[in-house]
Amino acid sequence: MLEDVRGRCLRCHVLKARDLAPRDISGTSDPFARVFWGSQSLETSTIKKTRFPHWDEVLELREMPGAPSPLRVELWDWDMVGKNDFLGMVEFPPKVLQQNPPNGWFRLLPFPRAEEDSGGSLGALRLKVRLLEDRVLPSRCYRPLLELLMESVLQPAEEDVSSPLAVLEELTSGDCRQDLATKLAKLFLGQGLAGPFLDYLTRRELARTTDPNTLFRSNSLASKSMEQFMKLVGMPYLHEVLKPVISRVFEEKKYIELDPCKMDLGRTKRLSFKGTSSEEHVREASLGLLMGYLGPIVDAIVGSVGRCPPAMRLAFKRLHQRVEERFPQDEHKDVKYLAISGFLFLRFFAPAILTPKLFDLRDHHADPQTGRSLLLLAKAVQSIGNLGQQLGQGKELWMAPLHPFLLQSILRVRDFLDQLVDVDGEEEAGGPARALVPPSVTVREGYLLKRKEEPASLATRFAFKKRYFWLSGETLSYAKSPDWQMRSSIPVSHIRAVERVDEGAFQLPHVMQVVTQDGSGTLHTTYLQCKNVNDLNQWLSALRKASAPNPDKLATCHPGAFRGARWTCCLQAELSAAGCSHTHSAVTLGDWSDPLDPDAETQMVYRQLLLGRDQLRMKFLEDFNMDSSPEADMEDSGAMEGACPDALAGQREAASRLLEVLEDLNRAHEEFQQQEQRKAVSGPRGP
Repeated sequence: MLEDVRGRCLRCHVLKARDLAPRDISGTSDPFARVFWGSQSLETSTIKKTRFPHWDEVLELREMPGAPSPLRVELWDWDMVGKNDFLGMVEFPPKVLQQNPPNGWFRLLPFPRAEEDSGGSLGALRLKVRLLEDRVLPSRCYRPLLELLMESVLQPAEEDVSSPLAVLEELTSGDCRQDLATKLAKLFLGQGLAGPFLDYLTRRELARTTDPNTLFRSNSLASKSMEQFMKLVGMPYLHEVLKPVISRVFEEKKYIELDPCKMDLGRTKRLSFKGTSSEEHVREASLGLLMGYLGPIVDAIVGSVGRCPPAMRLAFKRLHQRVEERFPQDEHKDVKYLAISGFLFLRFFAPAILTPKLFDLRDHHADPQTGRSLLLLAKAVQSIGNLGQQLGQGKELWMAPLHPFLLQSILRVRDFLDQLVDVDGEEEAGGPARALVPPSVTVREGYLLKRKEEPASLATRFAFKKRYFWLSGETLSYAKSPDWQMRSSIPVSHIRAVERVDEGAFQLPHVMQVVTQDGSGTLHTTYLQCKNVNDLNQWLSALRKASAPNPDKLATCHPGAFRGARWTCCLQAELSAAGCSHTHSAVTLGDWSDPLDPDAETQMVYRQLLLGRDQLRMKFLEDFNMDSSPEADMEDSGAMEGACPDALAGQREAASRLLEVLEDLNRAHEEFQQQEQRKAVSGPRGP
C-alpha cells in the first residue's frame, strides 16, 4: 500500500479458492470475488462451473486520506437470471493489514447476520497481501538524485567509492541488496541505461577481482543486478525455452534416480520387463528418462539465440568484452565464457528448473518424486554451465553415466555463447528506452469499446461502439470484427500518453485514453473502455511498452473528459488547457502488476542512502577537516592503492553533492508531512 497526495492505494492479489459450496444444479458454481476497501470495490472475472476457481488477478483500490479501512473479500456465484448467490466472505481489520499482512488460506464466513443461511461449510479463499507503506513525492523532487545515479554509471571511474552505487553496495546485504538490485535494474531500464548500469558494476567487480575463479561468485551488487535484470527482461524467453520440458516432467511423474543411496528398488518392476530388482536396472531406466528430458532442454537452449532478448545479448556482449580485457592470458581463455554461463545457466536456467513455481513455470511446487527429477536435471544443467570444470570431482560420482552427454553439450554451449554475443548495435548512453515489443508481431488483441470522435448529442452509453483491436510495435489498429477486412489504425510512434480515465468522465468504469500527436502537432484523444480492471491494466501495460521509445511524451494530461464546455476533472473551460494530472511513463516488463515506477524506485534508493548518511559524512567529510596525511586519507576512505590527492578531493566533492541531495529530499518529505498534518487539523473544506 502506497500513500501519496491522491490517497492510499492497496494492491490485493486474489489467487484462488477451494471447496466452494455448489449453488447450481450442475453441482458447481460460477464464482467471482468482490473486494471492498473503504468506499471502493472491485470484482474479479467470473470462472464458470467450478468449486475450485483460480483467478490469479490483482485488484488496485484507492482510498482518500483518513483512518485506514478494513479489507473485505466476498465470494459470489454469478447467475444469469435472478440474484447472485452469496458464497462467503473474509475480512481483515486495518491493524492486521499493517502489522501482519495475510498470506495463506482463510475460511470463508457467512454474513454477520442471523438470517443468512451459510449452508454448512463455505470453503476457503487463498489470499496474499503485502503491505508497503511509504510516501512517494512528486517526480521533480527525485530528479537530482536520479541525475546523480545516472552520472555514476556514465563516468569512467571504476573505483569511485563515493558514488551512490558504491555507497549503496557497502550499506546493504542479503535480502536488502536483492531488493535494491531489483529497484536499480528497473530504474535504469526505464531510463534506457540498463546496459551502462550493468557495465559500470561489471567494471567495478573486475577491478577488485584478482582470482578469475572467484569472479561474480559472491552476492555482490553486480551479481544481484545482473540476476534481477535477466528476470525482468528474460522471463518470456525462459518460459519459451524451458516450459515444454518442465511440463512433461510434471505430467509424466516418472521415477528417476542415479544415486544408489537413494534408490527404491521396489520400483524396478515398473521400469523393467525382466522383473528383477537391481541397481543397474534402475540406473539404466533413470538414465534413459533423464536423457529424454535433458536432451530437449539443451537443444532448446543452444537453438534459442534468435529468441534471446536483444537487451540480454547486448549485456552479455559487454560482459564478454570486459572480462576478456581484464584476463587476456591464454590460461584464462575460458573466463569470458564462464562469466556469461555463470549468469545464464547457474543463476537463470538451473534455478528455474529446480523451482519452477518461483519462475511462474508452474502453479504449484513439485511433489517429492518430481522434485528429485528436477534436482537431477538442474545439477546436469549446472555442470554444463560450469563448462565441465568440476566434472568427475566431489562426492557425486554417481553422475558419471551422464558425463559423455555433458561433455558433448559443453562444446555446443561454447558455440551458443559465441553466437549469443555476436550481436550488432549498442544501446546509447542516456538514449531513449529500447522498444519492448516486436515491431510487426501482434502482442495483444481483443474487443474494446471505442468512443466516437464526435458523439454529438448522443447519450454517453451510445457513444461507445464495440470494435476489435490489434496492437503491434508499429500500429494500434481496429475493425468491426476480427475477420473484417477494412481496418483503421493509429501509428504507435504518434502516442504521447496512455492513461486511465476517471469513472465520472463518462459514468463508465475501466476507461483509458490514448493521446496521440499528428504531423502538425495537434493532439487527439481516443477513449477506450475495457471489460474489467485486469483487461484495463493489461492494455495500459501493452500500449506503454509499445510506445516506450517515443520522444516528446506528455508530462501531464486530463484524467477526465471535455464535456459540457469544460473538463470534468479540473473544470477548466479551455479545451487546450494544460493537463491537471501527471502522466505515467512507467511501463511493465512481464505481468502488468510489476511496473516500472521511477519515483517509487528512486524513493527506495533514497531510503537506503539515508541509512548510511552518517557513515558517509564521517568517512569523507569529517576526515577532510583533519590534518591527516594523504596516505592516512587513502586508508581511512578506502580509496584504491595509488590514488592521488586530486582523486581523494573528487571523492569528497561527490560525497558532498550526494549528502546535499539527501538533505533536500529529507526537507521535501518533512514539508509534505507538515502539509498533511495541517490538512488533518483543519478538516475538509466546504464548497
